[in-house]
Amino acid sequence: MYKKSNLIIFLFIIIYCVNSSCDQPDKQNSIDYLKYVNGFIGNADNGHTFPGACAPFGLIQVSPESGIGSWRYCSGYNYDDDFIEGFSQTHLNGTGVPDLGDILMFPFSKEMNVYKSRYDKSNHVSTAGYYCVSLMDAGVDVELTATPRTAFHRYTFKGEEAKIFLDLQRGLFGNTESFKTRVLDADISMPDNYTITGTHKVTGWVERQFSYIIKFDKPFSAIELPLQKGEKAKRFLLSFNIKEDETVQAKVSVSTISVEGALNSLEKENPDWDFDLIKKQTQAEWNKLLSRVHVEGSKEQKTNFYTSMYHLYIQPNNITDTDGKYRGANDSVFTSPIKEYYSTFSLWDTYRAAHPLYTIFTPEKVNGFVRSMLSHHKAQGYLPIWSLWGKENHCMIGNHSIPVIVDAYLKGFDGFDKKEAYNAIKESSTISHMNSNWEVYNQYGYYPFDIIDVESVSRTLESAYDDYCVAQMAKAMGKTEDYDYFMKRANFYKNLFDPATKLMRGKDSKGKWRSPFNSFLLSHASTSGGDYTEGNAWQYTWHVQHDIEGLINIMGGNEAFVAKLDSLFFVESVANNTGFVHDVTGLIGQYAHGNEPSHHVAYMYNYANRPDKTQHVIREIFDRFYLPKPDGLCGNDDCGQMSAWYIFSAMGFYPVNPCGGEYILGAPQLEKVSVYLPNNKVFVVQANNLSKSNKYVASATLNGKEIKDFRILHQDIINGGTLIFDMTDKPTINE
Repeated sequence: MYKKSNLIIFLFIIIYCVNSSCDQPDKQNSIDYLKYVNGFIGNADNGHTFPGACAPFGLIQVSPESGIGSWRYCSGYNYDDDFIEGFSQTHLNGTGVPDLGDILMFPFSKEMNVYKSRYDKSNHVSTAGYYCVSLMDAGVDVELTATPRTAFHRYTFKGEEAKIFLDLQRGLFGNTESFKTRVLDADISMPDNYTITGTHKVTGWVERQFSYIIKFDKPFSAIELPLQKGEKAKRFLLSFNIKEDETVQAKVSVSTISVEGALNSLEKENPDWDFDLIKKQTQAEWNKLLSRVHVEGSKEQKTNFYTSMYHLYIQPNNITDTDGKYRGANDSVFTSPIKEYYSTFSLWDTYRAAHPLYTIFTPEKVNGFVRSMLSHHKAQGYLPIWSLWGKENHCMIGNHSIPVIVDAYLKGFDGFDKKEAYNAIKESSTISHMNSNWEVYNQYGYYPFDIIDVESVSRTLESAYDDYCVAQMAKAMGKTEDYDYFMKRANFYKNLFDPATKLMRGKDSKGKWRSPFNSFLLSHASTSGGDYTEGNAWQYTWHVQHDIEGLINIMGGNEAFVAKLDSLFFVESVANNTGFVHDVTGLIGQYAHGNEPSHHVAYMYNYANRPDKTQHVIREIFDRFYLPKPDGLCGNDDCGQMSAWYIFSAMGFYPVNPCGGEYILGAPQLEKVSVYLPNNKVFVVQANNLSKSNKYVASATLNGKEIKDFRILHQDIINGGTLIFDMTDKPTINE
């Protein structure tokens, strides 16, 4: 009797766990989400994504390259090219500036006049953690996978020869001449005929140092090739004595510190020659991350969604060695006690949606991100603006580590020193540094264009938003005087609002508006100059994420605000522009979805009681600018920000003010999304009657209660629950 009752209890427990939500993530892990990851999305046009293999948040991104020397090759590869020139170990995802592309390897089994080959696009594969391609001219099948700090190559040679062209000079640069001098110093050695090691100092977007070790599973003989004038690193022709259809495998490990650090990573992460095992392990890590969200919809929708998640998790990159050592912003060597130090912070882009999304999907990473920013502050004197491999490149404007740190603090993340965090954001907001001239800003209440000769309007608006964020942390910490000071600065945006044009307009130090004023003229700091950052007055007028009600008021109320916002989506530019302005893409009228300052704008209609207009525009953006094909993105993915917009908006809400945990409702684009959260909680978004025509929201409920406002809170999501949208084909206008 005792045994039988125990058996009944045991069976009950099993049945309960099988049917409870706590077991759901394990169920999801059994689904192969990788089949919905298409690494070719964004490889063409100006998406600037790469198709190669990497581990989540890893240092290595091993990928093919098809060219260098232009904006077309920021990631080293463009899908429209017919040739591949080799496979290098490090790449950036969707940036607007080229760098990395270290250690190029090109295998071939036939006589080659040039080291490049046509390839078979009909059977090449790009998914999370794995890439393969057949090089037709070279006669080699190539497979790539990776661990966080190592790349793994497997080459199957189809001809009578087995050779690898190894180019240690090559890298990604903005023009073909500069790459000849990109290597400032190179120390290269071959300790045996299986191994090549070295340490390089290179310059590009940043000046950085890296060490590496290359290991082959078969012995090679090497011929050193001649260099061109100014080049410092070597090129080799490596030959292997193997039979036709045999393989040569290569492992490459990289460190910011030393060859010893690279070797330790190789021994710990990738000690054997089992390519299939490493591929399996890395893809399992990817599947585990992707399984945190389960979506229902068409195959095309799932492909867009899970590829967006994949692009989101490529970076930020943990640049530590396995012992926690890394090279910091001041070129000194530090040790992270948590063995995490993240870089590749494209913060001008990612503070808007990518970082808020990390707080939901990968909360275990957030403390490490913030601690990395604080360590960067210690080494540099101010928080990172755009960091790459631990170094600051000062690309873009604003101090947008601030909203990321404050958002984490206000959402309750506590794995960092809060006092240190506040001091870092206050110092970065009061002590002048590159692109932040606080004395000028404070004196005039804006950046005058005759003192700050480029981006004066954009820098004012972006700084005002950061000031708002500092004020929120000051308020939460009881620092009343600081709160008042930074809230005053948060209102500086009003000083550049021109009531005559109802646009944000440049003003000089005497208080006079820029004249003549061409509201359509696109600005770009490094080429065409101007008062805006990769945009114009129409696009930047709406950059008031923290005080949309205030913007509505100075525009004259809801009706005037809606009319002006309507104009943004319908007015066409007739201006002639000079210089490089390729970032301004994905246009609907003057709305530019391909560049980040526009990303929150569609949601602003909600604040003026016209949610139907938000819902209409969101569907148009989805239909036009997120397509599952190589040229399916309308702009640079920008380290996951374009992808984050897609993910949030597909779920039906977006962080218009990405600091403090408020999300503005839009219109869901998927039938159902289930987000699996810590502590066995699940947040479900369901769109009833969703269809091509039913793009409007008739009503929305959260846990059975009608949402009468247009907001939900971060805590509503983290607590778990159900958000239900009832969709209709008729727009709803709020009174």
